[in-house]
Amino acid sequence: MSATDFHLTLSSARALHLAAQGLLQPPPRKTGKDDVLACIRNMSALQIDTINVVARSPYLVLWSRLGHFEHAWLNELLEEGHLFEYWSHEACFLPIEDYGLYRHQMVSPQGLGWKYNHKWLQENTAQVETIRQHIRENGASRSADFERTDGKSGGWWEWKPEKRSLEVLFTTGEVMVAKRHNFQRIYDLRERVHPKWNDKKHLRTPLECERTQILQAVRALGICKASWMADYFRMGKFDAKNQPVQLVKEGLLIPVQIANQEQLFYVHPARLDALQLAQDNQLKATATRILSPFDPVVWDRKRAIEFFDFDYKLECYTPAPKRRYGYFTLPILRRGALIGRMDAKAHRKDGMFEIKALHLESGVRVSKAMTTDLGKTLREFAAWHECTDIQLQHCSSPELGQLLATEI
Repeated sequence: MSATDFHLTLSSARALHLAAQGLLQPPPRKTGKDDVLACIRNMSALQIDTINVVARSPYLVLWSRLGHFEHAWLNELLEEGHLFEYWSHEACFLPIEDYGLYRHQMVSPQGLGWKYNHKWLQENTAQVETIRQHIRENGASRSADFERTDGKSGGWWEWKPEKRSLEVLFTTGEVMVAKRHNFQRIYDLRERVHPKWNDKKHLRTPLECERTQILQAVRALGICKASWMADYFRMGKFDAKNQPVQLVKEGLLIPVQIANQEQLFYVHPARLDALQLAQDNQLKATATRILSPFDPVVWDRKRAIEFFDFDYKLECYTPAPKRRYGYFTLPILRRGALIGRMDAKAHRKDGMFEIKALHLESGVRVSKAMTTDLGKTLREFAAWHECTDIQLQHCSSPELGQLLATEI
């Protein structure tokens, strides 16, 4: 298949990407636990983050694709063994059938950088063994089950020693997250969480895993160029045997030309039907959704700029006076374009959803149809947070602000 067999416009390429991500059309009216699992399998990774000014990111990513669903389903899928947690794009929920793609990193974690604290393991061998023995004898345990003894207050950058030991054991695969309670990890021994796994029978080579993950990344993204592939699973440079040109020769990737783009793009053969529809301009983006900052559509900030002309930065780590848009801004997707972002907070106890600021992208035209789409989505979003009242504090477009006031 030559590089000229498929030609797409940028808008049709975006539609193909959103179709692959489950964001082309509005969510189904009814969703079950199996749909949550299918959604995660389709993306191959669901990034975890704990910020909860609105729903925590993994739940928000699922809502964007599935609409209303029960939060408990994600925890149940983990506890039932359909999912596991490990380092992927970052810390992620992952389909259990992909465990073998990550096992070689657990066995040889030196390439994981800061995620593997080898110095801590060397200097605290006795304590790590104590933690290991505690779990072996007492069963699944939380970090909170170990009393802090170093006198420090805690916090993200001051994990207590027992938490550091748990994370080392997690990174090396000796313990896994068996379940979560109130979003806190509960760890247990790997052989009890995933008893079917056997290194002698199932361990794959890093080269095999790299190839599989490249293909998974392309399938999940729908369409991408070579420079985007590694970010999806935070891979390094690819082996010569796994370069896109070689994968095309083997029929494992389909090359595509996008109008006014010099570089080739690639599509997984599993997306061939959607690719043909996109080329015929038959994929129509109709969904209006609120996205998480850690949604696969925007988690690669360079790709968001190149593909959607959307310059996005998460400002929660930026000092408040220097923030441009807000603490935890949520990208707004409408009919195939990223049209803006909003800084919001769900006041669940008061039943009030606060939109601190809503910013439209430059050049986005305000219309009645756009306002209707956005108003409907904001009402759904607030209701999912169990908020019946929506308050819009600031809008960069006074016209949009006035129109939205009648919609929300």
